[in-house]
Amino acid sequence: MKYMILLEGKSEKALVDVIIDKNLFKIDLQDMLDERPFLNRQIDGSLLVMIRQLPIDEKISIIRIGDKMTDILKIPKDIREKVLSVEKYATLPEFEILLIINEGLYKSYDKVKSKMKPKIFSKKEIKFKGVKYNNTYKWISSYFTNVDIKELLLKYKKISKHEKKDKYLVDLVK
Repeated sequence: MKYMILLEGKSEKALVDVIIDKNLFKIDLQDMLDERPFLNRQIDGSLLVMIRQLPIDEKISIIRIGDKMTDILKIPKDIREKVLSVEKYATLPEFEILLIINEGLYKSYDKVKSKMKPKIFSKKEIKFKGVKYNNTYKWISSYFTNVDIKELLLKYKKISKHEKKDKYLVDLVK
């Protein structure tokens, strides 16, 4: 069996890459389709080609990582029999909630959350190495390099409220 890791955006890609670099991701690269996660919301183009090229009896489990992920994953008919499962791992309400928690600003954010999205709050309140938060791959990967990611994701799990069908990122960490 192979895993296909689909990431909603560059923020998720940066975080997952850091988790993989720290050897904390539960799924080994060798068990991933093409030995990497993909910055894709849907199965299309080269992903579809890779799945079609798998041996006939090879199955895949799809893991989607993102904040809202309200779009339905469209699985083409010709590969449906290859797909064992589709699981969603969420960072609700937005990815930036992880930064807010890590910076110890959750109580401050909680007071303004009805008026301000986490991304706006983060841009206003969070700096790393003198640079205000910006959702670039470079800023995020640099920020998370020295963070105890497992501890952060455990804190997030205690605070957040997901739909039962969505899972927590900490469940993908060793």
